[in-house]
Amino acid sequence: MGIKTYKPYTPSRRNMTGSDKSEITKQKPEKSLLISLNKNSGRNNQGKITVRHRGGGNRKKYRIVDFKRYKDDIPAKVIGIEYDPNRTANIALICYTDGTKSYILAPDGLKVGQTVMNGPKAEIRTGNCLPLSMIPVGTMVHNIELNPHHGGQMARSAGNGAQLMAKEGKYVTLRLPSGEMRMVSPECRATIGIVGNIEHNLINYGKAGRIRHMGIRPTVRGSVMNPNDHPHGGGEGKAPVGRPGPCTPWGKPALGLKTRKHKKASNKMIVRRRNGKAIS
Repeated sequence: MGIKTYKPYTPSRRNMTGSDKSEITKQKPEKSLLISLNKNSGRNNQGKITVRHRGGGNRKKYRIVDFKRYKDDIPAKVIGIEYDPNRTANIALICYTDGTKSYILAPDGLKVGQTVMNGPKAEIRTGNCLPLSMIPVGTMVHNIELNPHHGGQMARSAGNGAQLMAKEGKYVTLRLPSGEMRMVSPECRATIGIVGNIEHNLINYGKAGRIRHMGIRPTVRGSVMNPNDHPHGGGEGKAPVGRPGPCTPWGKPALGLKTRKHKKASNKMIVRRRNGKAIS
């Protein structure tokens, strides 16, 4: 993937950048793997807003991506690399020898015509999916399961990958993209390589309209609101928060407050947190 710039014929166009989509080889998605998405604008089944700043945006359909990859010992050929509007990563359309088609996350370096395979017998090669017990220490992996047969849940966004650090006892240790060191069952599966579309985070959207196309509405600071709208609001001119710390619109502490439960069961699986502190 490369970053392309635009001729600055308007002020917003001057710093705008985008993807040249050099990795994309297939334009139209596979119809059998599409699902229509209903817009909810951040509202739940009662019509109440549960996620703010959502609404509008371009219409899009969901691509059914196979995060589990449990179709073992059947080679699959990569038909094409496609854009997916629902995630930062590109997706690859593969066709198994029995005729089944499927979408997978496209790792960096995956080419059209390449063969990928799932299962313990697969080779250690980019795009292949194996149990962590079969993967050598030091290998970069993505789309990692937290629990066996649950499907990949970790390291799935563009440019991300985790490193297999150790195999000790009943668990293997992974270094996640955040820097966290975590133990996972060796029966969990992961895909070799890192997720493609690496330069996605370097794109400068340039103008608010491109964000609106994604279905994201404007966010207003609480300090410029009225007191009846936000705890930070009110006062003459630029006023401070006026509280011991910043708050949400509903008066709950925000910005830095730790919300993770101290007795969460999975704490024992974390060897080192992303801030570098060991779990006691």
